Amino acid sequence: MNAVDSQIWDAVIVGGGAAGFFGAITCARLSAQPIQVLILEKARRVLGKVAISGGGRCNVTHHCFEPKRMALEHYPRGNKALIGPFHHFGVAETIRWFESRGMELKTEDDGRIFPTTDDSQTVIDCLQDAAQEFGVETRTGQGVKRLQKVGNGFELQLTTGGKINARSVLVATGGTRLSSSASLAEQTGHKLKPAVPSLFTFHVDDPRITGLQGLSVDPVEVSVVGESLESTGPLLITHRGFSGPAILKSSAWGARLLAARDYKFSLVVNWLPNRAVEERLMQLRGEAGKRQVRTLSPFEAIPKRLWRRLVRAAQIPDDCQWASLTVEARRALVEQLCRGQYEVRGKSTHKEEFVTCGGVPTDDVDMRTMESRICADLYFAGEILDIDGVTGGFNFQSAWTTGYLAGQAMADALGS
Repeated sequence: MNAVDSQIWDAVIVGGGAAGFFGAITCARLSAQPIQVLILEKARRVLGKVAISGGGRCNVTHHCFEPKRMALEHYPRGNKALIGPFHHFGVAETIRWFESRGMELKTEDDGRIFPTTDDSQTVIDCLQDAAQEFGVETRTGQGVKRLQKVGNGFELQLTTGGKINARSVLVATGGTRLSSSASLAEQTGHKLKPAVPSLFTFHVDDPRITGLQGLSVDPVEVSVVGESLESTGPLLITHRGFSGPAILKSSAWGARLLAARDYKFSLVVNWLPNRAVEERLMQLRGEAGKRQVRTLSPFEAIPKRLWRRLVRAAQIPDDCQWASLTVEARRALVEQLCRGQYEVRGKSTHKEEFVTCGGVPTDDVDMRTMESRICADLYFAGEILDIDGVTGGFNFQSAWTTGYLAGQAMADALGS
């Protein structure tokens, strides 16, 4: 493009991710008159996070249709602010939008919703086709390094050296862990909440789980010693420690307090929540008195290899039979099964699904329109807002919701 683009764009969307695309499509589609909408993406391809999410399947949203429950139970930050937006454009509206464009969806047992193709490219194609249909222009390899309010519009200085002008701007640059994502909001007068990782796994080096990667237990209850932070769900043992929904929920809800601890803390694991564990162990004295404790687990939920590790951790001899298990040994085994303590020493990113908390405070934004309360005609959507959800399609839902509301408000303002 030329160093200076003489055209004044009606709407420029900074960021070609889920929120940016949805905002651009909505703005162009709902405008009362033809308008010029431009998406600027600094990467060489758009919708990169959509491509890799859900193991390449794209977890579009979650099967939770009640707005208040959706917001309060699944969003550690921004939950109250999302209740109103979810009433206007929530899960039902998201499903209806994609299906109206011929994209079939399916709901899995855990509530996650995917395209029936199990291929994120289906979602990408759907969004790009819609953008093309409604005349949205997309430019890749062009980021924005400076955003300035000029008169009734904006001047955007590009990373390529050019400049463009716009009547309205939607910033949807993603999480603010990168300074480039945060800078545009800061340049327009916003003071951001500090960014810290939200979804991550726990590093645990412990002989009880060494070499057991791939084993999972469902459900498991985990809690952080010294904090009112606990969660329940499937737990997956990895080569670095613990992962799975129970861990990821804890990492999301405890993002800031765990960061403050430098990701070093004690984790209590209850492998058998809501089970009468000691009573069941006592029954085996009569039911299987001559069987060895290490070879007979009364709990199907516990994989055999993990069971043997926990028996050994309770210092029960390999040849000990159930009939000869002492009270002290039984209680030690209950401790390992229900109150085992594991030292966490660090974190890892959950696959490639980078999620951060922090960003533009929701108090700075009119959550009915996503317009800034500080800078007129400036809108925000997606993860740049101080909103983040647990794993399971919730972060995409907030992207669709905030993107839609921003696009709708921009269309209304441009048509007035």
